[in-house]
Amino acid sequence: MSDDGQLKILSDWLTSYGIEDLLVKGGAGDKPDEFIKGSVLRVLPERVDRRLGMIKESYAGYTALDIPDFEAFGNDEEKEISAMKALAKYLSVVIEKNPKTFRIFSPDEFESNKLDGVFSSTTRNFQWDPETANKGGRVIEMLSEHTLQGFLQGYTLTGRNGLFPSYEAFIGIVTTMVEQYAKFQKMALETKWRGDVSSLNYIETSTLWRQEHNGYSHQNPSFIGQLLTLPRDMVRIYLPPDANCALSVMAHCLRSKNYIIGSKSETPSFLTVEEAKRHCIAGGSVWKRFSTDEGRNPDLTLAGIGVETTTEVIAAATLLKKEGIRVRVVNIVDLMILGEPKGHPHALGHDAFDGLFGTDTPVIINFHGYPLHVKSLLFSRDQALSRRRFEIEEGTTTTPWSMLRLNKAGRYDIASRGVSLVASHNKSHPICPRAHELSTYFLHKNQVEARYALEHGQDSEEVSSHVI
Repeated sequence: MSDDGQLKILSDWLTSYGIEDLLVKGGAGDKPDEFIKGSVLRVLPERVDRRLGMIKESYAGYTALDIPDFEAFGNDEEKEISAMKALAKYLSVVIEKNPKTFRIFSPDEFESNKLDGVFSSTTRNFQWDPETANKGGRVIEMLSEHTLQGFLQGYTLTGRNGLFPSYEAFIGIVTTMVEQYAKFQKMALETKWRGDVSSLNYIETSTLWRQEHNGYSHQNPSFIGQLLTLPRDMVRIYLPPDANCALSVMAHCLRSKNYIIGSKSETPSFLTVEEAKRHCIAGGSVWKRFSTDEGRNPDLTLAGIGVETTTEVIAAATLLKKEGIRVRVVNIVDLMILGEPKGHPHALGHDAFDGLFGTDTPVIINFHGYPLHVKSLLFSRDQALSRRRFEIEEGTTTTPWSMLRLNKAGRYDIASRGVSLVASHNKSHPICPRAHELSTYFLHKNQVEARYALEHGQDSEEVSSHVI
């Protein structure tokens, strides 16, 4: 310091702490008692692992969970199954196998989320309740998302594993806490003496498409977008389309860094257990069963990301195939495969991306979420995937399919847009003379369904059945 006056001020300030009262005069050496007075050392625990900052659980990392094989919980029958009920059975066994290292932190929505099946192997942990106090219950349920987030972080950082299920509209309450934790974890990963920790695992339920009772206030898929702003190599976002895929994703999530969206409604089993396993490993694939000639030489590619949005893609594909349009149906379960290859470890290479969507085919993406979420991932892609459909923040307390219709994510909007895209892309396609007629007919079907829902207070059987 060149200013003597400022140097004296600094010296006086540091001297005022009286550090010399704690140190041995003229002391030197590597051992504490050679330069620190005994009166100071006496207040320190003799055992190093009892000293502040030296507790093993705070930095030693975690012991991996004993994860059961998800395939034993899958279902190959073509019937509707609740993904959340299937997960509850699976998590019940996870708890049995890991009675001291796994907890579920949930707001007061546990039974509503259809996870109550875990109570076959555990209980809630209410210390005030003599029925559950000190019984080792692995479910902590309280209506305070930010408190639960703190519990989850602390439990994870001390070597254990946790799961946080919540309504989609309210999980965003913990956004800033998640962002701060991500910053901490990024630096921790760059610090050699800190061990690895398990991921923070979330399940979103009661999603925007199912608001028969709660309405507009419960339409909020923005947590996805918040996670996309974090360092990409720290984030995983999965949207399993059926129960088998949900089981596969959950098994993976309990081993890695991730985030998933689940549906608590019953959904079709689109894939067998083996198909779901391969699909989730790939992150996305062509669904040959619902495509024309297994997806070869398509006139149009329809991609579904999410549960209800994928169901509508399949229904739209059925409508279009009946009109002679060759359709390729794609499902994306790992959202991050869409991003720039250099930006995320799961991102598809350009050849794989072209193979999935095609290079000269109109594409409609039906996505669970806001347009910006997918656009941010596709921004650096050269492919012109500019024709997409997303949740556009329209709705009210209404029927499930009406929510899809209001956001132009229903089968008839997709089919109408698909006809127009094929006709404009290929002027010699046989559909061209009928394109306007067919496109407007599908939009008319939308209005028919809107009137039915208004008059009857429910969706018609034609659209409430998952696949035509």
